Amino acid sequence: MFSRHYLSSRAILTPTNAVVDDINSAILDKLPGDVHTYFSQDSLEDKGPEENEFDESFPVEYLNSLNMPCIPKHELKIKIGTPVMLMRNLNQINGLCNGTRMIVTGCKKNSIECEIMCGSHIGTKHLIPRIEMIPTETPWPFDFKRTQFPLQICFAMTINKSQGQSLDKVGIFLPRPVFCHGQLYVAVSRVTSASGLHILVVNDEGKTTDITSNVVFQEVFYNIPSVDAG
Repeated sequence: MFSRHYLSSRAILTPTNAVVDDINSAILDKLPGDVHTYFSQDSLEDKGPEENEFDESFPVEYLNSLNMPCIPKHELKIKIGTPVMLMRNLNQINGLCNGTRMIVTGCKKNSIECEIMCGSHIGTKHLIPRIEMIPTETPWPFDFKRTQFPLQICFAMTINKSQGQSLDKVGIFLPRPVFCHGQLYVAVSRVTSASGLHILVVNDEGKTTDITSNVVFQEVFYNIPSVDAG
């Protein structure tokens, strides 16, 4: 079983949520212990009786299949000892903020016991409840509500989600190049020393390489004063 200090000091960073999910699932399978599975309760936001026919066009099974980076998945699988990240501000005074990394210490029917791994509240334990979450911006022509634990496994996390973290060891996995300005810089700067940084780049042929593309707004190079050679 991994220790709290071991987990709090390292992470795998990668550009997309799809790769994050694959890595977290693979590591969770190797972790000893029983798997605890929690399902969300999904529903369309109530818009009155005139919306009944519209609501029937989107069954619960379809709502369960929807995934967005800002809300947890319908199916949450965890084990005791799994590192997780909080996805909502629950109690900032007690350190339960969006992005707080914790380790699961107990799996109950209606709550998950977690211990904070870093920050000023390190070592404190909290019961995390299910909460209602409504995405504010969606590509779908309806608003829906998901009631689920606001947690996601964080053996691996997206580069964007890692902002603000400071880690002793960082593994950057790039099966595809970064796609946002400054994303590669954010990933590299999460580690506290060069010796703790490891980068794995995979090209389009599935082979490892030491070259990857960076994304930089060309506007940052505008109006740079020229250096007089004399």
